[in-house]
Formats: sequence, structure tokens, C-alpha cells
Amino acid sequence: MRNLLIFIALSSLCIFSCNSPAGNTSNTTTVASHTAAPKSKLEEANTLNMVGLLKIYYELKDAFVATSATKADAAANKLIKFTAGMQESLEKDPANGPALKPYLDTITTESKAMVAMMDESCEKKRLNFEKISGAMFGMLKIVELKNAGVYRQYCPMAFNEKGAYWLSNVSDIKNPYFGDKMLECGEVTDSLK
Repeated sequence: MRNLLIFIALSSLCIFSCNSPAGNTSNTTTVASHTAAPKSKLEEANTLNMVGLLKIYYELKDAFVATSATKADAAANKLIKFTAGMQESLEKDPANGPALKPYLDTITTESKAMVAMMDESCEKKRLNFEKISGAMFGMLKIVELKNAGVYRQYCPMAFNEKGAYWLSNVSDIKNPYFGDKMLECGEVTDSLK
């Protein structure tokens, strides 16, 4: 019975693979665009630091999508530690360090405020997240980050229809300002591919 199931699974895979249209490279192109190493105006080590910071930011965004104050605080604490290390590293980069310092300061300040706040609903913490999102995008634009698959997304209904932006590593909308209340509310407005 087990061998029969394995045979059916392999046969199905072969049939679907063989039936794909010849010359369809859309999947190959998508994979190739995300396999190139991220690049920026920074030295390689600081570019990798920027990508590391972005990954932690995505953890924070995902915590708000899930409306989890505990996960948001954990990600914010990671951001605080990571930005401190980045500040030290960027001190050795006089060409870019001073321009990035205000953004890193904003991320640190807003992350600390978020952690200090008791807000299980995440509503107040989302205000800090909006400022962190703005700082992240500003910083990524300055360093001209490429090949990192960053999408800037916007929800016009956030904060009583004032609207707010966030960053995502996928083009699908998962709204961190409303969580499951309005999970797919928003649109992609920019990308740093």
C-alpha cells in the first residue's frame, strides 16, 4: 500500500511537470530575481546587516498581522539589540553612517517605547510600528538596497483613514494595522527588488 502511494505521488509529479508549457520561464525568473545577493551602496558586511535588520522588521510586522503583543515585544527587543550593533558598524563608514544614524535612532526609540507599553490589543503599539516602517523604508532608499524583494505596502484605512505604510517580503497583502479584522486591506505602492 505504501509503495502504491509513493508511485501515485511520483506519477502525478511527473505528469504535472511534463504538462507545463514549453518556454514558460516565469517561475525561473521569479526564483532568479530572489537568488541574487542583495546589494547596496554599503560595504558587503553592512549590506548583510541591513538585510538582517529587515528580517527582524518582518518578524515585527508578522507579529502585528497576528495581533500578538508578546511576539511584537520580542521582535522589538531584537531590533533594539541589532540597531545598536549596526550603529557601531556604521561608525566606521563616514560616507553612509551619518545619513543612516537618524533612521536607526528612530527604530531604536520607537522599539523601546513599544516594549515599555502595556497594550495587549496592539492598537497603541501599531503607532510605533508605523514610525519604524517609515524609518526602515527611508534607510533602504538611501542605501539603494537591491535584490532583497522588498515591497512597500499601504492601507488607506489605518489610523482612522489617515493611512499607513509598511514593508513586506511578499507582494501579497497581510495588513499589520488591522490583523485579521481587515487582513487583505491595502496595496503595493513601491518595491525595492
